[in-house]
This record gives sequence, C-alpha cells and structure tokens, in this order.
Amino acid sequence: MALHFELVTPERLVRSEDVYMVVVPGNEGEFGVLEGHAPFMSTIRDGAMRVYRTDGAAPEEVAVRGGFAEVSEKGLTVLAEHVED
Repeated sequence: MALHFELVTPERLVRSEDVYMVVVPGNEGEFGVLEGHAPFMSTIRDGAMRVYRTDGAAPEEVAVRGGFAEVSEKGLTVLAEHVED
C-alpha cells in the first residue's frame, strides 16, 4: 500500500507521488501519516517534513514554511506558503 502525497505552494505543484509515510510539523506537534489514516486537517509550522519513500528507508527532508495539511481518502495534501528547494 502507498500513501498519495501532494505538496503545493501558491505558485506551483511541487510534488505528487506515492510514498510510504510523511511526518509533518504541525502547530500542535509533529504527526505521521500512513495510507489509510483517518481524515484530519492541521495548520503547519515552519520546519522540515520527513518523506519516507518506502518502509525502512531513510527520510528525505523538505523544509516548509506555514500552511495547512489535509488527510483525506485521496491521501495527504500539504498546502505550504513556501517550500525550500
């Protein structure tokens, strides 16, 4: 199983891919999202998201600034104000 993950800024779609897990820096603390996660919405704080492409893989860090994260039956969508390239 895979989690569909999209990372979007006001300017562009940064990523759209299937991954194993994403750990998001929420304003109330970090949270991890796997396939099948219950619907959820959170604001995000400035920090690094960790993207795990496969189970047991080393994470890839993606720096984000502000925004929202939404988990739905379609997967995880992160709407970030800014993403560090």
